[in-house]
Amino acid sequence: MKWKNEWKPLLWMLGGFLLIYNVPIESSRFQNAINEAFHLTQWYAQEHVLLCVIPAFFIAGAIAVFVSQTAVMKYLGPKAKKSIAYGVSSISGSVLAVCSCTVLPLFAGIYKMGAGIGPATAFLYSGPAVNVLAIILTAKILGPELGIARAVGAVLFSIIIGLLMHFIFRKDEINKSSMMAQIDEEEPKRSLLQNSVYFGLMVSILIFANWGKPEENSGFWHFIYSIKWIITAISSVGLATVLIMWFDLVWWKVALVAVPSAILGFLMSEQPQIAFTVAIIGFSVIGGTDKGETGEWFDSTWGFAKQIFPLLLFGILFAGAILGRPGHEGLIPSQWITYAVGGNSFSANFFSSIAGAFMYFATLTEIPILQGLMGNGMGKGPALALLLAGPALSLPSMLVIRSVMGNKKTAAYIMLVVTMSTISGMVYGSLF
Repeated sequence: MKWKNEWKPLLWMLGGFLLIYNVPIESSRFQNAINEAFHLTQWYAQEHVLLCVIPAFFIAGAIAVFVSQTAVMKYLGPKAKKSIAYGVSSISGSVLAVCSCTVLPLFAGIYKMGAGIGPATAFLYSGPAVNVLAIILTAKILGPELGIARAVGAVLFSIIIGLLMHFIFRKDEINKSSMMAQIDEEEPKRSLLQNSVYFGLMVSILIFANWGKPEENSGFWHFIYSIKWIITAISSVGLATVLIMWFDLVWWKVALVAVPSAILGFLMSEQPQIAFTVAIIGFSVIGGTDKGETGEWFDSTWGFAKQIFPLLLFGILFAGAILGRPGHEGLIPSQWITYAVGGNSFSANFFSSIAGAFMYFATLTEIPILQGLMGNGMGKGPALALLLAGPALSLPSMLVIRSVMGNKKTAAYIMLVVTMSTISGMVYGSLF
């Protein structure tokens, strides 16, 4: 036996044995951490998987099948006009109000279709970071100066991080451009307008199905919330019509899914998620059995789900054990975090950036968490650092990004986010 080839499995086995042997099973903190891990994972499954992640998988699958590589390369490729590529990528968050996990399938879709590392990572950062509603709530609850700093910082970060990623891996980008240049340009089956309507309807479903309830029970945002499922239903009907007219999906198959979903939506209006679930399952059956373009779409969607979903759940489980849920503790005591982020020192900003990068924040949850931390002495600089690092990164997202881009590019992306968040926090803290 050649032991030089077996030392890695041996270390894994030894490490696993020592971990299990020394686990403090009787410790109340350890038991609570296990409890928090499953609480967070269950909450994620109930609140985000059905309405956020699954629609995102379908959009990513559609990008891979229905968007030509030529179009992606033209607007987001390594040689694309930077003003267009980074302009589109940096403001995407103002349209997609999604968390760091939901944006991952969309990022994987455009990256695998040929988008340059710069525009792709700019999109990856801006998706959850440049969120109009989150920025408005930040200004309202935590102060206008912090809201403005978050908005400006998030947009600039997405562009700067994208440009730096492009510069760091410029050799890879040259090779990628050369490989993509050899791909023959395909004649699009549908016009740009048709594709825009198709993707617009899917994005509409994703956005309005997840439209959160505002604090106030009046005003424009509350009105949108009150009719969110009506808008989602209209978008779904529009999508079904598009699939029949432009994608040659058999109308009676669509009706077999649409009619039961509509009836359930009407009879169980207090639980619209049930009708949404039936529609998703029915459409999956149609897609999985179709031999045309819809079948290819479903296969691509399933491929993204297999790659991303297990890593997401494992990452959330681990994050819950270490850090717990908002308002609850994991293995790390909350007092340690509160103590570490006081003042405006380099260590406070750096720790805040690191903590934000590893914690999982669903959309808008970072605001009440920060409100509590600032009430316990957190400095304004570390608060901004967490706002810039937290929504854009999480331990689950790191695992998925690594599976898409590899170790080096993932490490570089994480380091850039943490470094720039730390510097921004220190500058902001010194000014305010």
